[in-house]
Amino acid sequence: MSAIASNLQAVRSRIAKAAIDAGRLPGEIALLAVSKTWPAACVIAANQAGQRAFGENYVQEAIDKARATVDLDLEWHFIGPLQSNKTRLIAENFAWVHSIERIRIAERLSAQRPNN
Repeated sequence: MSAIASNLQAVRSRIAKAAIDAGRLPGEIALLAVSKTWPAACVIAANQAGQRAFGENYVQEAIDKARATVDLDLEWHFIGPLQSNKTRLIAENFAWVHSIERIRIAERLSAQRPNN
């Protein structure tokens, strides 16, 4: 087992225990793996270990990784500070944005979303 797979297994075990301790089902909890600064090969290894959702805060780095992993069923989340000049790239390449601070940015993302 790779170190990435082993680490993911350990985190999932801790999440499951915490969920049970809180009276919740472990399946109700989703793990978002932050892949910033990690190469696409590590994203692929994590996906092979069952991880699907990845968080990034560098737009271009995330787009490069998304292109390198286009054949995988991954869900990309933008988790960093959002610059208004990057909204189109973010709208086109991320399923989720976790860092919206202004209604104007939310409106731009919504308008720029593909198939909108």
